[in-house]
Amino acid sequence: MIEVTKINGEKILVNPLLFEIVEETPDTVITMTTGKKIIVKESRQEVKNLVKLDRKDILTD
Repeated sequence: MIEVTKINGEKILVNPLLFEIVEETPDTVITMTTGKKIIVKESRQEVKNLVKLDRKDILTD
């Protein structure tokens, strides 16, 4: 799980395995495999880095 900040400032945990698309339009929109969309304050690159760290953490446990 990674922690991101919704546009209203609320911090949430999301499962990056369920990400289908992450795009900047200019807000960063995460589209889940379920079709749900989440607008977050983090940039696309920040989300990418969080996912990389999460995967690295999973592999080292």
